[in-house]
Amino acid sequence: MANKIASADETDLFPPADERLHLQIFNEAGIMQQPSGHLSVPAGATENHPVCSAETPPQPEQPVKTSARVKKNKPHYSGHRQRLRERFNNHGDDVLADYELLELLLFRTIARADTKPLAKALLNRFGSFAGVLGAEPQLLREVAGCGEAVAQDIKLLNACARRSGKSEIMKKDVLDSWSKVIAYCMTSMAYENREQFRILFLDKKNRLIADEIQQIGTVDHTPVYPREVIKRALELSSTALILFHNHPSGDATPSRADIDMTKVIISIASPLNIAVHDHIIIGKAGHISMRGLGLI
Repeated sequence: MANKIASADETDLFPPADERLHLQIFNEAGIMQQPSGHLSVPAGATENHPVCSAETPPQPEQPVKTSARVKKNKPHYSGHRQRLRERFNNHGDDVLADYELLELLLFRTIARADTKPLAKALLNRFGSFAGVLGAEPQLLREVAGCGEAVAQDIKLLNACARRSGKSEIMKKDVLDSWSKVIAYCMTSMAYENREQFRILFLDKKNRLIADEIQQIGTVDHTPVYPREVIKRALELSSTALILFHNHPSGDATPSRADIDMTKVIISIASPLNIAVHDHIIIGKAGHISMRGLGLI
């Protein structure tokens, strides 16, 4: 009997054969037997996360910092458009620099981009806000970032400014609105790259009845035909004229040819009781009146 009975220590080390079979099945299934005799899934094991070995304990999941990534990718000009609009709405255009006012215009055409570089490039190329508005479309398109749509919007704004100025002097005594007449012609002619000869035809009360460009010449010369000027005045029943032409060079000083041509027109108009009130020369920086210089 003594040979068949194992000691307690020996029993612990060598369990019966049927128990060893059960342990083998449990181990192959990944299930451990608890000391109490109950079966359980190993700690930390789930359907999607297998048990980690003792050498590599499970690590806690780190939260994904999405807000940091969004902030990193946020453009530097984010919110700039809204702030600029609010400044304009609350305080008007006087608080805005020229490039900022031009940016507001560009917002309408360029939906999602920083428009400040283009606004500054346009001002650098053409010298001033008025220069940008008066520039020819093909010259506008030469500036990087200024496409067909942008050039069209700029010229549309320039056309609106001319139309607004003209409405201020139509059917009014232009001699009583002289500053508005000058402002209108400056807007219309100062930045043209070829000489234009323009005539304002007035009635007996010096009200504007027609505004016409009679000739367009080259960069430094415009042919003017005095008899054609007077012929058109008679067709419109005009009794007074104001002559304008521009100097694309920017210098509004009248040339000898300008003075002689004006005197010829006056000599033809005077016997027909058609007055020539003045001949204004427009430059980029201002204007000169021949009557103010005592030349007529």
